[in-house]
Amino acid sequence: MDFVRRTIDLARHNVAEGGRPFATVIVKDGEILAESPNRVAQTNDPTAHAEILAIREACVKLGTEHLTGTTIYVLAHPCPMCLGSLYYCSPDEVVFLTTRDAYEPYYVDDRKYFELDTFYEEFGKNWDERRLPMRHEPREDAVEVYRMWRRHNGGERRVPGAPTAR
Repeated sequence: MDFVRRTIDLARHNVAEGGRPFATVIVKDGEILAESPNRVAQTNDPTAHAEILAIREACVKLGTEHLTGTTIYVLAHPCPMCLGSLYYCSPDEVVFLTTRDAYEPYYVDDRKYFELDTFYEEFGKNWDERRLPMRHEPREDAVEVYRMWRRHNGGERRVPGAPTAR
């Protein structure tokens, strides 16, 4: 099967139905494990990006939060939310089929605090320097939740079985 073509066809079909021009196909062992178009417009859920929905489906099917052994095809270079999710689920490879520069003459998704041109710079700022108003309200009982996690995890800090860089 041509996974690139499938990704493009999913996105094209979604646009024809009034959705946004994004799609994701997740492949494992030469077969489609999960796929989804972007469903933000259809669901009014700003997290219903194609990558997020396909990752959720694939992880449920595999019974794990890790997608090692997979290749993930996405129509466009991932947004920061999706990029974070892709890093977190640890696929073997992500293949993107177009760049923001290539599609920008036809589609722009700037928001109040989010413009693709400046977001990565904005994201790298310290929390108190970002455009999005944030307030740190330190609470020791919030840290206690993490102490509880470590106790319940046999003294380990990491999630068991999580692929790491080491």
